[in-house]
Amino acid sequence: MCNAYEQHVKWEEYVRMMQALELGIPTQQSELDLPQFDEIRINQMGPVMRARDNLMELAPMNFGLPSDQPKRGPVFNFRSDGRDFSKTLRCLIPASGFFEFTGTKYPKTKHRFALNDAPFMAIAGIWREAKGNHPMAFAMLTTEPGPDVKPYHDRQIVVVRPEDWAAWIWLTKPQADLLKPLPAGSLSVETVRKGVD
Repeated sequence: MCNAYEQHVKWEEYVRMMQALELGIPTQQSELDLPQFDEIRINQMGPVMRARDNLMELAPMNFGLPSDQPKRGPVFNFRSDGRDFSKTLRCLIPASGFFEFTGTKYPKTKHRFALNDAPFMAIAGIWREAKGNHPMAFAMLTTEPGPDVKPYHDRQIVVVRPEDWAAWIWLTKPQADLLKPLPAGSLSVETVRKGVD
């Protein structure tokens, strides 16, 4: 499953998109709140979009929710099928692309997915407040694979179209309408690293 994503979203791009969607941004936020990374992997910090009153705030969070079981690793992908997230802290993860891997030997072949017809994507997520020595953290929601991802993986992360960002954060549409794969042709894919056969 998706355990790495790319964050090359430029601040100007982000502001333009938020203005077009009529989503407010806290006035004190700046490009420092949207740092760029070639890859954000599990247990690394990344910027996350969450509700703050009636605004959409960027907050740094750890990729991976700490497990309730001491010897288990962090939960970074969370199955959305049949679940109710109305009482859960919801977020969106801004990304310029996400990665899936194919093959059985290392290094595996690495594929980059990007959203067509939009400058960047947002991935549906859930988050938790900091607790003890654990910082604020998030996990990406997953669903059945859509036609663009199915040739590469049997699950996929939930990519939310820009017009539905507010609907996911404030749940103004049925969850089933938001947490589903996108239609064919929504995502472009390129192989960025050929693995060992």
